[in-house]
Amino acid sequence: MKTNTPPKTETQARIQQLKLGVDWHADHFRVVRMCDGQSPQPAQRFTPASFLLFVQKQLTLADLVCVVYEAGPGGFHLHRQLTGLGVTTYVVHPQKLDPQHKGVVTDKTDARELALNLDRYLRGNQRAMSVVRVPTEAEEQRRALSRQREQLRRERQRLAAQGRSLGLTQGIRLRGEWWSQTLSIPEWLEPRLKVWRKLITAVEEQLEALTKQVEALAPKARPKGLGPLTLGTLLAELCDWSRFQNRKQIGSYTGLCGGVSSSGQSHCDLSITKAGNARVRWSLIELAWRMVLYQPQSKAVQCWKHVLLNPQAAARQKKRALVALARQLAVDLWRWQTGKVTPEQLGWVMV
Repeated sequence: MKTNTPPKTETQARIQQLKLGVDWHADHFRVVRMCDGQSPQPAQRFTPASFLLFVQKQLTLADLVCVVYEAGPGGFHLHRQLTGLGVTTYVVHPQKLDPQHKGVVTDKTDARELALNLDRYLRGNQRAMSVVRVPTEAEEQRRALSRQREQLRRERQRLAAQGRSLGLTQGIRLRGEWWSQTLSIPEWLEPRLKVWRKLITAVEEQLEALTKQVEALAPKARPKGLGPLTLGTLLAELCDWSRFQNRKQIGSYTGLCGGVSSSGQSHCDLSITKAGNARVRWSLIELAWRMVLYQPQSKAVQCWKHVLLNPQAAARQKKRALVALARQLAVDLWRWQTGKVTPEQLGWVMV
């Protein structure tokens, strides 16, 4: 005899919190789903288009849908797509997703660990994953300028090295910007080097145009020694100075902070962490040397001039002082750009 069981109502069947861990690839996604406090479900495979349809369906099943994936070559396009659908999306810093060191890491296990980390994060464990700040489209476009310029600079360097390498095979050492010089070389070598000349010239034209665009990002008022190219690069890479709440955050972002290894009675200071944005770190190190030359009266330089301007100081000591100065310059630039101090208070001479 059949008994009529009342069907589940929509309220009873609805999921409160649905979490999706996504292992991103160019042609497919591996996705692990977690519903409320349940265990992770088996991984599923989707194409980019079918994944968006899958997410739209999940929105009808749950009050809150959260997605997490690692930052990578795909950028933030997926984040913007999901956010447009009404999904809470987290882009996290890539890490080795093998907490028990089993030596088995696949797309399925990565997606599963991402979903578990997201579950811990939403339960209040803020250290379960490191969330990356997603730049706006305008910020990303500005940053693309400085990064493409750096790529072209390195390409010119690579092409120039190819020409020098060819010259060395014949005992000829090409120096400086050899492609713009008149060379005394064998007749057969000229057409070979002509190939590199044309490529370098084409790259230089694009490099010059991008350099002007990056320099245009910098404000006219700037400290002496801080050129428009360096300042424009820093502004493009950092996106928004107000994203940092204190000096510790901006210092950590540069990767110029010293590491530490401490356990029990043992304590050891390590070299700088080099975590964060490498392009910002390189720019600050170059800027530190220029500030020593052009801003010797500034407060930051005054703290380290007894080492940096001392001809008898050891090279290792100067290197440490320069790193400390670069880290302090990052803090000073942040304070200046956010209106916390004036250039006069920092002892800067403006141009």
